[in-house]
Amino acid sequence: MENLNGKEGKIISINVSRKRSVRKKPVEKVKVLANFGFEGDAHAGNWHRQLSLLAIESIEKMRSKGLKVKPGDFGENITTQNIDLTSLNVGTILRIGKNVLIEITQIGKVCHTKCAIYRQTGECIMPKEGVFAKVLKGGEIKMGDIIKITEEKNA
Repeated sequence: MENLNGKEGKIISINVSRKRSVRKKPVEKVKVLANFGFEGDAHAGNWHRQLSLLAIESIEKMRSKGLKVKPGDFGENITTQNIDLTSLNVGTILRIGKNVLIEITQIGKVCHTKCAIYRQTGECIMPKEGVFAKVLKGGEIKMGDIIKITEEKNA
């Protein structure tokens, strides 16, 4: 796939868990509910962090430090490829697949409790390189779906 300056990418993994603070398990497809998040995911709900996204490129950084990590291990709902998540601004709209629209609501997060990855390496990428979003329009997404920036907000 052509990388259009980080403005288009694809889904490498869709990850869900019924409990918070655990690694998420990959699924082939998922129903995304408007103003809620992934059906069956513990982080879904009526708040600003309905979905989390992390790039496979970020996960590769941790692998290069010797960690045996895979998509979902950082608690992200969607693992992306070829889209520069860290350059997005709050308010940016992404289209995932044919119908789903999400709006970036937060870049990074504060880690109040240090996860196992942090304790092992002294750092974790989700607080710096993960992004969070709310669902504007629901639908079904599947692995391999295209992610496009449809509206960018200026800093």
